[in-house]
Amino acid sequence: MAERMVGKQAPAFSMEAVLPDKSFGKVSLEENMKNDKWTVLFFYPMDFTFVCPTEITAMSDRYDEFEDLDAEVIGVSTDTIHTHLAWINTDRNQNGLGQLKYPLAADTNHTVSKEYGVLIEEEGIALRGLFIINPEGELQYQTVFHNNIGRDVDETLRVLQALQTGGLCPANWRPGQATL
Repeated sequence: MAERMVGKQAPAFSMEAVLPDKSFGKVSLEENMKNDKWTVLFFYPMDFTFVCPTEITAMSDRYDEFEDLDAEVIGVSTDTIHTHLAWINTDRNQNGLGQLKYPLAADTNHTVSKEYGVLIEEEGIALRGLFIINPEGELQYQTVFHNNIGRDVDETLRVLQALQTGGLCPANWRPGQATL
């Protein structure tokens, strides 16, 4: 039986990553918490695939909106930082990513994917999981779905803004509308 994660402390993580300046570094939940930032952590299956670049670049194209909401975006797969960098260095018109505004982390030992419940163990890849963690480290939102479907950036931003209201948001709530 799966254990509930929402409303609990998010599993801590620290991973090697390709940073926006294309250097190698680390990303961690602890660093985001120390900087009083929300964390939008999303998992995708593999580099050099077909659906993944559409959502990774869509998140990057809207990164300024996440930044305005005091949120750090981190993309994660089980590929290496070297594969990530090769994909970033590939033009978008050639199924690459081009320049990204947020880091891509490498969960090569599968620890973080497993802790967040998205690892397909028999394949060694992650499902498409999206997790929003508040600055105190509490997991506020999670969604996990089939790898054939890309995420909706508008919905991710809407959910982040709803969580940040601290209020009760009815169905179909949009930023700027009243809470209950």
